[in-house]
Amino acid sequence: MIYREISPTVQKFQQKLPVITITGPRQSGKTTLVKALFPNYEYINLEFPDVRARVAADPRFFLTSYQGEGIILDEAQRLPDLFSYIQGIVDETNMPGRYILTGSQNFLVMEKISQSLAGRAALLTLLPLTTTEIMSVYPVGNDFTQLAFRGSYPRLYNEDLEPQEWYPSYIASYVERDVRQLENIRDLNRFHAFLQLCAGRVGQLFNASAIGNELGVSYRTILSWISILEASFIVFLLQPYYKNFNKRIVKSPKLYFYDTGLVCSLLGIQSPKDLALHYLRGAIFESFVISELKKRLSNAAHPAQLYFWRDRSGHEIDCIIDFGTYAKAIEIKSGTTVIPDFFKNLEFWQKLTQSSPEHAYLVYGGEKDEKWPTAQVFSWKSTKHILGF
Repeated sequence: MIYREISPTVQKFQQKLPVITITGPRQSGKTTLVKALFPNYEYINLEFPDVRARVAADPRFFLTSYQGEGIILDEAQRLPDLFSYIQGIVDETNMPGRYILTGSQNFLVMEKISQSLAGRAALLTLLPLTTTEIMSVYPVGNDFTQLAFRGSYPRLYNEDLEPQEWYPSYIASYVERDVRQLENIRDLNRFHAFLQLCAGRVGQLFNASAIGNELGVSYRTILSWISILEASFIVFLLQPYYKNFNKRIVKSPKLYFYDTGLVCSLLGIQSPKDLALHYLRGAIFESFVISELKKRLSNAAHPAQLYFWRDRSGHEIDCIIDFGTYAKAIEIKSGTTVIPDFFKNLEFWQKLTQSSPEHAYLVYGGEKDEKWPTAQVFSWKSTKHILGF
């Protein structure tokens, strides 16, 4: 098993709260993680209809019949009535770490927790592998395209699968199946075309009307579909940083994917060499870096938020990490050689905000970490140093 960096966070909350809920995309390793961390817990997979029916027949008896350390309920959103029963039991016993719940559809789990388990459950998210986790078991070259093309789902590494064969099956088996569960979409071909259009707009401002016009569906339909992709942890929308510093700023979010291997598959990219020559190489690299930061914040359950900043004059900071009392600015460039022109937006930002170069970073496609007067420069392999954990 690949060691998961979220493990200490899960174990910390297991000692404090009666319910630990772990959401994340399908195949991100949730089941493998909780089985490894809690080998003595009873494991129940609610994805199976017969198991679901047995549990649903008498939820209270089921939940109280196990006298061991605890219970793991996999795909807990499949039986939402359980959450109310769990609430009653944990209020009676207040035993920490009694229930471990996993789920792959975020808003269904969140809705039930907000209704039944608020204040009783830790809500964590396990995203696909970080670069550091991959590098612990898999040789990674100096060119980011190899890793970006392969993607970051554990099964690709544990079973040495070919990404160009695995991703189409993943989309058909999980993404489109979840779509059918969440919303009655009859035309899956059109939804698949929507997925491909999203991949072609990675790193760009999200414009629901433009995508809707291209597909021949309404603006509201696109908003519904993008919410499904967000809830299934396929994409995320990076919101603009609203401190405008007397400048008019862009207010639309930018679209990114949690996994660049999935982007490459949707775009028909067949190899790392194809990615190196692709016109979206820079945008895919940007998505790679920002998703890496999201994974690390998620693994640590850290409250810092990610944004981007762009004014109407074209000045832009690719990523802002807001820590509350201060912010870090990050410029992202896929080029393998650092040149002075890479720093112009960071220099503008520092003059605008009177911020220190200490909180400015450049992440690039090269190998070496460097120190420049304007910012600290990190290779794409070293993004963990930006957060400091």
